[in-house]
Amino acid sequence: MIMKKIVFITGGSSGIGKATAIALRDLGCTVYEGSRRESQIDGIVHLTLDVTCENSVLDAVNEVISREGRVDVLINCAGFGISGAVEFTDPSDVKKQIGVLFMGVDNMSRAVLPHMRKAGGGRIVNISSVAALFPIPFQTYYSASKAAIDAYSAALANEVRPFGISVCAVLPGDIKTGFTAARAKSDMGDDIYGGRISRSVAVMERDEQNGMSSERAGKMIAKIVLKKRVKPQYVLGFSYQLLGLLKRILPNSLINRLVGMIYAR
Repeated sequence: MIMKKIVFITGGSSGIGKATAIALRDLGCTVYEGSRRESQIDGIVHLTLDVTCENSVLDAVNEVISREGRVDVLINCAGFGISGAVEFTDPSDVKKQIGVLFMGVDNMSRAVLPHMRKAGGGRIVNISSVAALFPIPFQTYYSASKAAIDAYSAALANEVRPFGISVCAVLPGDIKTGFTAARAKSDMGDDIYGGRISRSVAVMERDEQNGMSSERAGKMIAKIVLKKRVKPQYVLGFSYQLLGLLKRILPNSLINRLVGMIYAR
């Protein structure tokens, strides 16, 4: 008899997280989603969770353990975005961005690792972004946080491999979700920067709204989650995989100049 996978996904009440939770439910997994907002999705158990609060994280993980006895897969998907020029971004907003995107991943991973070690295995899947490979101007702190997640995932994978635990990062490109409308935007200093802040954000939002559907992204992530073995990093979508290949071939100076031509004109 094959046991159902017990999956815990953060940020599962909307966007990519919700789509991934539904896809895994439909593939026969027992799915718990943790988020600050109340959520009612048929066949998925909602837990109130703030990934920046260690007590909240421990309470949620312990709740899953008490009900199921284990966590087979953790998917770190909670997040939000900010945009604006570095010199005009309030330090409190920087701390909040890094706190949710990066420290949230760390808080959740540290909470599940002892249970996965005890069980003799498990998997952690961290949702990063193509922005980690191609850092976007005026979305600097989001890009930096996602790049940190990639490095964290690769390093952690080597730490926990002897315990049968695998770790990978998944890098979506532009996805059409509510993430775009929820972005905390600041155009402070736009006059000094010649309107480049607002133009950059407009390009980002246009690309996101013309991007892959969250449902398709969720199904792709679900397949990665359930693979027998995982690579350290997955880029979602053929066009973004090609861009990843170009990044390995072309000089970084050229790549960064091209990104600047698109997002910092």
